[in-house]
Amino acid sequence: MKKPKATPFTACLGLMVCLLAYTAAGNAQNQRTRSDMPNTGVSSNLEPGVVKKLKNLPETELAPGVKGRMYWGRGALVNWMTLAPGAQIPREILPGDRIMVVMKGSVEQFIDGAFVPMIAIEYQRMTPISGNRARNDFVYLAKGAPNALKAGTNGAEILEVYSTLRSDYLKKAGASNVIASSPEGKYSLAPSVRLGKVYNLHDVQFTQLGEGAYSRFIWGRGVQLGFLRMDAGSSMPLQKAPEEETMIVLRGTMDNKVANDARPMGKGDILLLPSGMANSGTVGEFGCDALEVFWPMRPDLDIRNKKLAAYRAIIPEGAEIELVVDGAKKGPGLLYCEGPTWIRGKLYFSSMGYDEKWTGDPAVSATVEMDPNGTYRYISRGIETNGTFPLHNGNLAVCDMYGHRVIEMSTKGEIMRTIADKWDGKRIDGPNDLCVDTKGGVYFTDPQILPPPYMQPGKSVFYVKPNGEVIRMVPPGVMEKPNGLTLSPDNKVLYVNNTHVNYMMAYDVNADGTLSNGRKFGNILVTPEIMDQKSINPQTDGLKTDEKGNVYITTIMGVQIFSPKGEFVGLIHYPLMPVNCCFGGDDGKTFYANCNDKVYRIRTNVKGAPYSLYTGK
Repeated sequence: MKKPKATPFTACLGLMVCLLAYTAAGNAQNQRTRSDMPNTGVSSNLEPGVVKKLKNLPETELAPGVKGRMYWGRGALVNWMTLAPGAQIPREILPGDRIMVVMKGSVEQFIDGAFVPMIAIEYQRMTPISGNRARNDFVYLAKGAPNALKAGTNGAEILEVYSTLRSDYLKKAGASNVIASSPEGKYSLAPSVRLGKVYNLHDVQFTQLGEGAYSRFIWGRGVQLGFLRMDAGSSMPLQKAPEEETMIVLRGTMDNKVANDARPMGKGDILLLPSGMANSGTVGEFGCDALEVFWPMRPDLDIRNKKLAAYRAIIPEGAEIELVVDGAKKGPGLLYCEGPTWIRGKLYFSSMGYDEKWTGDPAVSATVEMDPNGTYRYISRGIETNGTFPLHNGNLAVCDMYGHRVIEMSTKGEIMRTIADKWDGKRIDGPNDLCVDTKGGVYFTDPQILPPPYMQPGKSVFYVKPNGEVIRMVPPGVMEKPNGLTLSPDNKVLYVNNTHVNYMMAYDVNADGTLSNGRKFGNILVTPEIMDQKSINPQTDGLKTDEKGNVYITTIMGVQIFSPKGEFVGLIHYPLMPVNCCFGGDDGKTFYANCNDKVYRIRTNVKGAPYSLYTGK
């Protein structure tokens, strides 16, 4: 999907963080000044406004088997450090505040008297029997804290950011005019993370800064890191800020313009922007990930706080993901779990018999009933069911994918009737997911993921009227792979995901259940690995809405939440890629997610859309 260029916006969050409305308030932000930046007397090893490659910086030996490439401005030092297997940083006292992020491999970091393991894991594209959660562990330690580091058996690559400047590192890297201890500034912004606590960077909420621009911000007492994600084709207007910034491209490309001169940047390219230097730019065809380091921290974070407040209105502070059941270790066994539904105090879902190549096997598949304590049982075997949804009588509407039909199933597993199996006199190829409206009509998708031959002309969305008539709502050719779908709480909008693109489709629902005004909805975040591909596939699947109309969609990065207007609200990051989701619990405020053979839940501040919860007797 080609992204539209951003309209004129101004910003204060550094290079590429452009996208605050170009209003009087925004203009005032551009006029900000600072009088609290101490004079460290140190000159940067980067030339202002000139791109330099990290690989061309001298490599400094910091300990046996430990080397670093460093760059710095007047108040923050960035060190990209490699450690050979088993290499160590001997015990020392930190001369400045330090934020450390594990980028690759593993280490043991000395924290509060003990060595604590920290690790980096890349996203792994999910299959029905594998997948993983991405991790980049980080920790913030204060000046004066004991520090030591041990690399794991495969070595490690870590990022260190210091404030104040670390004089011993500067001397080793060949800096001149280094004083023994850099002066410390006094800043009003409190650290965003606790001292000595290990976090996963992927658990830090993205802040959407504008169309196609997102960042994860972490900061201590003197320096701020922004892990920036920009979509392909995004652009930034001319801007400047009083804080000093260094930026390095981690992935992708951008054309930056400084003083009207183009500065093409790719992976590993660094740029120093001193206080007040104006810049603008355009992101390349595969998007761009970058690390921005600001000194001092940015005080103009109202946009971040407002965005985080919207997320906290849904997911309360301190709420944690809880493993309800691991189907590989408990009960009769779970396989690829799909289509959860809450009915009368229990969770119902499908256990699908897929292998590594996505070949299904109805013989080993099951429909499952689970108690809130994680105890579960099969209610049917031999049918590879997929999506489920509560009917008005307390039974389940179920996609019997290999049976080429949508059925009604009792909560004891009895097949009561066939809801739909044909359109235009020909069988449905493979119903995938569904939802039931307040009138008793059933919407379902057929993405034709079963092997051919196919009876229908292409991938479609269907509607079964309350009188049983089947209508094709979205014809072939509109969506590459229609998958999950859900209704707004008032049943006036139908959302459908299209697995192979990074947006959903929204349709207005007419009085007779038909659809109109199809439009793109939301901008789904994808992993860096996927952004490097020409075919964007966020692996979207299940969809649900809450009572306020927010939309929840399962993706490779986790469950992404969007407002009814399509604005990105936040991301719930799971140990495995979530496949499908639903609300449940006695009060409707427990959010369940199926992840391969496991079921997780988290408490929320909102209830699920009432039509999707069955609490009757």
